[in-house]
Amino acid sequence: QVQLVESGGGLVQPGGSLRLSCVASGFSLDSVTIGWFRQAPGKEREGVSFISSRGRITTYADSVKGRFTISRDNAKNTVYLQMSRLKPDDTAVYYCATGGRSLSLSPRPYDTWGQGTQVTVSS
Repeated sequence: QVQLVESGGGLVQPGGSLRLSCVASGFSLDSVTIGWFRQAPGKEREGVSFISSRGRITTYADSVKGRFTISRDNAKNTVYLQMSRLKPDDTAVYYCATGGRSLSLSPRPYDTWGQGTQVTVSS
């Protein structure tokens, strides 16, 4: 069964850090782009970051640039999102997804999604 499973979310204070993981099963991540997206209540899903199949291309939304880092370990079939200096506006459900070789921060090209992990940034 083809699945993406996110983990690592939780409650953190402003300025804190979390590392999210996205683990694939049923297929290998080494041939696809992985994107991270988030959706806050009442807002549209937005792209956070993506990483190309071999990790040589990475892109970040302006809102997270300099604070978040995406990486991948294809041997472990895992993509990570290291989030630092978190802000209350980062509160959202975070999803990982793939759309083959697409390179986009729009959710439109992505057709395989995890169930999401909740990140709450609050004092």
